[in-house]
Amino acid sequence: MADPIDPLVLDLVAWVAGEPRPYDEVLAAWRTSCPRLAVWEEAVDRGLVIRRRAPGEVPLVAATDLGRRRLAEAGRSAG
Repeated sequence: MADPIDPLVLDLVAWVAGEPRPYDEVLAAWRTSCPRLAVWEEAVDRGLVIRRRAPGEVPLVAATDLGRRRLAEAGRSAG
């Protein structure tokens, strides 16, 4: 049986795969205080998204290569 959080994790990955998003925007949209619905934390722990920061720029969240593969396997597109 698939984990019920999986579709939400893929939604997050698809959202940042379309274009990297500012870290603050991602946390505002996806962070939750519910330990049973930890979408952001699951995506990071599974290696599907990554936070990156170039010197002098806003930190961004982007899909990893693994995240993009998982989207393709699920028949999902970046968005």
